[in-house]
Amino acid sequence: MADFQKVIAHAKEYGFVFPSSEIYGTLGATYDYGPYGSELRNNLKQYWWRSMVQMHENIVGLDAAIFMHPKTWKASGHVDAFNDPLIDNKDSKKRYRADVLVEEHIAKIEAKINKDIAKAQKRFGDDFDEAQFRATNPNVTRRQAQIEDIEARLKQVQVDEDLVAFKQLIEDLEIVDPVSGTKNWTDVRQFNLMFNTQLGNIAGEEGKLYLRPETAQGIFVNFLNVQQSARQKIPFGIAQIGKAFRNEIVARQFIFRMREFEQMEMQFFVRPGEEMKWYEYWKETRLKWHKALGLGESNYRFHDHLKLAHYANAAADIEFNFPFGFKELEGIHSRTDFDLGEHQKLSGKKLQYFDPELNDSYVPYVVETSIGLDRLFLAVFSASLQEEALEDGSSRVVLALPPAVAPIKVAILPLVRKDGLPEKAREIFDELKLHQNCYYEEKDSIGKRYRRMDAIGTPYCITIDHQTLEDGTVTIRERDSMQQERVSLETVVNTVNERVDMNSLLRQVK
Repeated sequence: MADFQKVIAHAKEYGFVFPSSEIYGTLGATYDYGPYGSELRNNLKQYWWRSMVQMHENIVGLDAAIFMHPKTWKASGHVDAFNDPLIDNKDSKKRYRADVLVEEHIAKIEAKINKDIAKAQKRFGDDFDEAQFRATNPNVTRRQAQIEDIEARLKQVQVDEDLVAFKQLIEDLEIVDPVSGTKNWTDVRQFNLMFNTQLGNIAGEEGKLYLRPETAQGIFVNFLNVQQSARQKIPFGIAQIGKAFRNEIVARQFIFRMREFEQMEMQFFVRPGEEMKWYEYWKETRLKWHKALGLGESNYRFHDHLKLAHYANAAADIEFNFPFGFKELEGIHSRTDFDLGEHQKLSGKKLQYFDPELNDSYVPYVVETSIGLDRLFLAVFSASLQEEALEDGSSRVVLALPPAVAPIKVAILPLVRKDGLPEKAREIFDELKLHQNCYYEEKDSIGKRYRRMDAIGTPYCITIDHQTLEDGTVTIRERDSMQQERVSLETVVNTVNERVDMNSLLRQVK
């Protein structure tokens, strides 16, 4: 895993992610996706959409408006309960989420455990038994007991919404502000995360609108519209990709936590009483989807929520090992019938499904899968960025992206800018661009061009040389191995398509 600062620098230098409004000094926690970043995002969205909608005959799509009737957010509980616990340090004047401070304290203890394990593994080699070491090493067991005690207290203060006890927990753990180094904390208080605006020229509460904090509610209010128009039977799902907005207390860690972000969510409607079966199904299905990207199975783990949201009876995160540790990548939640039930009450409109097999009507239960596109982008990008030492003593920086989601699939490179090679290369480029996103370049030496393509993650380069004009063959260079092979012009399109096609990923998750 690359150093986090190198990830951020590489993303800007090579046109993946720019700080927003940079010429005006930037706007905190907002970012713009550059030429290659926007392509990578689009490919990740396509992978999600095709695997979720195209590969499931009982899941259909939706694109709901960002603005919704304000009663939507009253019914969903966001107006009254969408809060984070906030705490300030009086010396640094910095603001933090209280739960994140405690979680980061836990992460430091976990890091000590992992350090002890790494030392023991190095010492004992193949004879090392990690499970036994965790169970018997006194330092590890003591620290694990610490973690369990802190997690239990954290869960309790969150469930009780006891802000006084929350501050006491922070003081008992002797958590210091990372900026000032002091423990001079304010009281913990709640902070609502929704942005609000006004509808046209209507003033006051009557014209108050919110920027949606999640995309799910657009699915719930359209439940019957979609079910009836798409002729779906339970169980079925509705998928959506769209922007959401949260006024985060502390938006940081690059694009991991932003105030404007994009979600990929699917709400799966099931019979009451069958929700836990489908909850387990979607946990395993979504983990399989992530692992198909080939970023390393050890980089993923499940984490059950310590505190359940007001709508849930079960919730777990798929966490990814980012450069700053394991953090939430995707959430799987059993939302019960809360959302449809609350919308039914407040709107006065029935949101029930008539089940012909049971000859009965009911409000369906819902299992949700929700992933942040920006977090997925960061996971794929950071895990793919590598610096390799080469046999000749030099090194190269390579972005080893999964070929199916790489921004540029193939680069067309004439060896020199003369002798008819650029003209032949353009012919190949014009044919290949009908099939894949391609890049053409004739400037600089072929070695420098290879390095640029490695840095933006292009999986294949096609070099056109003088032999091409003689026998109709080209050289294909593979990014990760740097191996080269000659293929005929008649087969080059099929060869590239087979190696970069999205179907290679979809076959693994069908």
